[in-house]
Amino acid sequence: MNEFLQLFNINNTFFTILNYPISYIEFVGTLFNLASVWLVAKKKIINWPIGIVGVILFGILFYQINLYADLIEQGYYLVTSIIGWYLWAHTKKPNDSDADIVVERNSHNQNITWVAGIIVVSLLAGWALRRVHLWLPAIFPEPAALPYLDAGTTIMSFAAMILMIKRRVESWVIWILVDIIAIGLYWYKAVPFIALLYLIFLGIAINGFISWRDAYKKEQS
Repeated sequence: MNEFLQLFNINNTFFTILNYPISYIEFVGTLFNLASVWLVAKKKIINWPIGIVGVILFGILFYQINLYADLIEQGYYLVTSIIGWYLWAHTKKPNDSDADIVVERNSHNQNITWVAGIIVVSLLAGWALRRVHLWLPAIFPEPAALPYLDAGTTIMSFAAMILMIKRRVESWVIWILVDIIAIGLYWYKAVPFIALLYLIFLGIAINGFISWRDAYKKEQS
């Protein structure tokens, strides 16, 4: 049992690349999350169960490197992935094809509301995250790293996930911004393998935006 649990320890190295030790949990979690993002860009419902495994693994990893907002984010992803899985399964066209998931767009006023909400909630979350180690020292023994930046990307990700469940093209715009910030954040936190993952996520997000935008235009024609 102890050997199995050690697989979830970030200090348990699977292999090393350019003097950087990659843990088992970082490597396997990366593969599952990468597969999930690629599949959602293709509008494949199977992205949800695959993503569930990935967020559990990354949640364990983020706790170990003191990115508490990202840890909470993974719990949120777990819940929303279950909801998204259910809703996507019940919004397909009658022929039951994954490719027939219908995508939509927000109105201009809806986009303004989303942007304002993200800014306000991010500031509040950053303020709270900066103090969480004082409020809950037994759970979070060390101060959060880069609390406002971490909280901001977390709230943006929350919003993007909701919009993705609602099948909105704008979800990809937010994901693109999150990925750009995350690349620098994870490089700074000395987990370059995850930074590389988010660089790949960025490419997939750009492709997902183009794909969903074109699908929306086709549906409207």
